Amino acid sequence: MNVIEIDNLTRDYRVGFPRNRTVRALDGLSLDVTKGEVFGFLGPNGAGKTTTFRVLMGLVSPTSGTARILGKSLDDPGMKARIGYLPEQPHFYDHLTPAEFLVYCGLLSEMSRADSIRRAATLLDRFGLADSGGRHLRHLSKGMVQRVGLAQALMHDPDILFLDEPMSGLDPLGRGEVRDLIISLRGEGKTIFFSSHILSDVQAMCDRVAILDRGRRVEYGRLTDILTSESCEMEAMVSGIGDEALDDLRRLGFSVEATPAGARRAAG
Repeated sequence: MNVIEIDNLTRDYRVGFPRNRTVRALDGLSLDVTKGEVFGFLGPNGAGKTTTFRVLMGLVSPTSGTARILGKSLDDPGMKARIGYLPEQPHFYDHLTPAEFLVYCGLLSEMSRADSIRRAATLLDRFGLADSGGRHLRHLSKGMVQRVGLAQALMHDPDILFLDEPMSGLDPLGRGEVRDLIISLRGEGKTIFFSSHILSDVQAMCDRVAILDRGRRVEYGRLTDILTSESCEMEAMVSGIGDEALDDLRRLGFSVEATPAGARRAAG
């Protein structure tokens, strides 16, 4: 069963002054996401990932094309009550504590105050934030704030989670914690649609992926199939990266050779 359906989605922006130039952020994007899967949306910065999220959340309208979530149009109130969203750069009320903020989110979702308090306590404990419930958000680390963001997306127990770059700006430990949380949510039957520009994070979690470049879908399917396809063959010269990153390339099937200039040639 497809719970997210995107068909030939296009989004243009008018830029410059006086808005005399058109930039196409999405160019005929089509994909679907099935119930219960973790779907990775992969691409470099500026590829159109955040624009896709903004369209799906109803924050901007598509120039053309259609999208449906849970079989409903993007402006359907019943559908919106069944999804959770963590934007790439969330702006929370940092004068609140995590507990206060989560209760506030619960009230916005039309939960009772008693249910909001109980749900907030459960999520704070689950995400390792119980001891931080009395500190203001402004005093928490980036990783802790990101966990609060995941908790607020789950306050009303949604069926689908939309997570835009949930590991952005986190150190390896923080990325691992968020990755483990996403995997545990998949075990509960949640459908998760998340974006990233970090291949190893996507590889560790996703059932299928779509790769976006300049607004166009260039690859689509299981990541293992994409990485072994002829269309994925490439060669790059890299320098200034550590042994861990080189080992990641080797695990992905790339051959890595030293060059006379001290760089590395990666091919695969």
